[in-house]
Amino acid sequence: MRKIPAAITAAITGLVLLSFILSIYFYPQVPEQMATHWNSQGEVNGYMSKLWGLFFMPLVITGIVIMFLTIPKIDPKKENIEKFRKYYDGFIVILVLFMVAVHLQILLWNAGIKISPNSVLPLGIGLLFYYIGILTENAERNWFIGIRTPWTLSSERVWKRTNRLGGKLIKIAGISAMLGAFFPEYAIYFILVPIIIVVGITVVYSYIEYQKEIKEK
Repeated sequence: MRKIPAAITAAITGLVLLSFILSIYFYPQVPEQMATHWNSQGEVNGYMSKLWGLFFMPLVITGIVIMFLTIPKIDPKKENIEKFRKYYDGFIVILVLFMVAVHLQILLWNAGIKISPNSVLPLGIGLLFYYIGILTENAERNWFIGIRTPWTLSSERVWKRTNRLGGKLIKIAGISAMLGAFFPEYAIYFILVPIIIVVGITVVYSYIEYQKEIKEK
């Protein structure tokens, strides 16, 4: 198993540390009860105590990094992950960057700079979806990454066809999510509806392709 490039390791480590540094920096500026959740209309509907509000996200980011760095070591098909590892490592960096941006938005809101999540999150989610599309297009068969249905996991051919199609569709869903930034009140629909459609299409497509393969044998 190849080592993670030093630049990737440095980027991930730096972003994790940055999330904690931001929390420490904003500690004197936020209230004892922090807004930490917003509804689909951009209205606050959830709070946490100051300590949890500041450090919950950095702890989650740390846990997610550990999980994603562990996956290539425990996947039964770890050798396949190595074939697209550069895309996988890039995904970790982009995901952590996105989560740090969400953390910063929460901190700024509680410090008095009220940037609506409906105005900025669609852009971040859209970019994340777009890269997931790239990752999916390049993913080789494994148990954790890509479009995993009973039929894609049972056939190399079905895996490749479904994930290539799914990757393209996820990129389109990413573009749709970004458009949601221009319609903040409806942003949730620009994000959820396309991705639900993608899930439905890829599940059905993988089943149909598998049935075709069986008939050809």
